[in-house]
Amino acid sequence: MTTRAPLILVVDDEVDILTLLEYNLEKSGFRVIKAKDGPEAIELATRRRPELIVLDIMLPDMEGTEVLKRLKQSDQTRHIPVIMLTAKGEEVDRIVGFELGAEDYITKPFSPRELILRIKTILKRLFAGPADTAIFSHRELTIDRDRRKVWVNNREVVLTHTEFELLTALAGARGRVLTRDMLLERIWQNSYVTPRTVDTHIRRLRAKLGNAGSYIETVRGVGYRFEAQ
Repeated sequence: MTTRAPLILVVDDEVDILTLLEYNLEKSGFRVIKAKDGPEAIELATRRRPELIVLDIMLPDMEGTEVLKRLKQSDQTRHIPVIMLTAKGEEVDRIVGFELGAEDYITKPFSPRELILRIKTILKRLFAGPADTAIFSHRELTIDRDRRKVWVNNREVVLTHTEFELLTALAGARGRVLTRDMLLERIWQNSYVTPRTVDTHIRRLRAKLGNAGSYIETVRGVGYRFEAQ
């Protein structure tokens, strides 16, 4: 079996920066795609759906903040975490980035090692959340992770191993979209399994959960999201 490495989109108009980040990211086990301007970044993000974007603020034609704004306005890309990369160090730039939805902010010159550590921290956080505690409750749905049991309206629902893992992954990222590729990597760890497999298991999981199955929302063309609190 081949594990699918996370895909990182790096956006910068400086060739040296792109080359440096591509080398260090690939050395750390990531797959990398690159863009030199805003329109190309938006097109790649929409078409390739990377797990994370490293985005420079100072870009030709379209500033990075505008790129970030457009990414967060689209249902297809708003779930993708973004680290802002810039030579600016003023607090106002950080505030604008965070207000638009950036996950993190790093100033040039930077350490590739530090950036990679931040990327790993953010990707790890995608699957962290309330369901990582022993008991997770949402309306009439209760999940006991330690005992691997699920109840709806105090009635136990018997799930397969894969169905339970899907449910806890989605509940753990409550309110955030998990793409089909993220779920394939998390649950199956196998690049030979197709995205249609995810859809089939989600359909069966919803049927077993009954009314609580509606808490698993479909984000068309992207993946799935567990209803926010």
